[in-house]
Amino acid sequence: MEIFYDILKQLIRIPSVVGAEHPFFMFIKRELEEIGVNVEYYDGVLVAKGKKPKNGYISAHTDRHGLICTGHNEFQYAAFIAKNKADLTGDSNAEQLLHNFTARFVDERVQAYQQSSGTYLGISSIKDAFLCQRRNNIIFKIEGFDYLFPGTPIAFMDKLEINGDLISAQLDNVISIAIIIYMYSIGYQGTAFFTASEEAGRSWRFLLEWFRRFDIKTNELLVLDTSPYPTLEEIRNIDIVMRNRDSNAVFKSPLKNKIKKIATQENIRYDFKDSYLKAKMAKNGTVGSLGTTELGRLIHATKGEIQGTTLQIPTIGYHTVHETTTKNSVESMIRVLTKVYIK
Repeated sequence: MEIFYDILKQLIRIPSVVGAEHPFFMFIKRELEEIGVNVEYYDGVLVAKGKKPKNGYISAHTDRHGLICTGHNEFQYAAFIAKNKADLTGDSNAEQLLHNFTARFVDERVQAYQQSSGTYLGISSIKDAFLCQRRNNIIFKIEGFDYLFPGTPIAFMDKLEINGDLISAQLDNVISIAIIIYMYSIGYQGTAFFTASEEAGRSWRFLLEWFRRFDIKTNELLVLDTSPYPTLEEIRNIDIVMRNRDSNAVFKSPLKNKIKKIATQENIRYDFKDSYLKAKMAKNGTVGSLGTTELGRLIHATKGEIQGTTLQIPTIGYHTVHETTTKNSVESMIRVLTKVYIK
């Protein structure tokens, strides 16, 4: 696993704010081309192809949460700008987090960079974050960034922290990118997609465009991501997370049962997130969403012509620079992927 963690450490240092992923795309492209993988760049999606591109379709989003300069000394949460939704309606988990935890951003160190080249433009820290009632958006105060122009992305400063059996960083979703690159290094020969703007709800469109561009259909698209849980105790008892469905669609893919079978054989503990959420709502007597995923949107939009399943790493501290998972979860996911695609 030393090779994997070396890859992850490098990737975490490259900024990839939602809507400003180009420098990160270029870094992934170079890493893959160095090990002989063919890489094609399309609008919103980087596509890697091994020697047998039909031997698998794995996808992961590249964007991470961050800020964007929207005026002189004015900075806002990038995801809501990127999806052309400057007002918060409170209908997503990310928005609820912002309403409840603006204080968690204070004192976080951030770095500004050029959107096109990734050139470093400076470091500072967040002094305040508050919900502006007049504009219904989160406004951040950052000292020393008065020279930045509107449109400049600002990423959270981050590095991988390893503490015993736990690893922490802004893992969503750089950890999945590292896993895919690692899979190519150990023999994966299929296709992989690296999508932009998932946190803004747009990545599925870029993926759909690629499939339609080449008139390709599949029922075995595998989307890798992280999955939030409330406590460390819970994630210590789960190795991988799957889904039967989300709020948009039912996942009907032979991959789901294949992964479940491998997990059982390998003594890998798994949870189905939709079942977990249903049980939680039943216990609390509440009605809520089963969550919205890139895959669910894709299945719904294609009326099932594109189908697949999700494979996720359970984490706590979701959407922070301290998102945490266990080493065992990472190793379990890699073991499953190896069994599915490399044997």
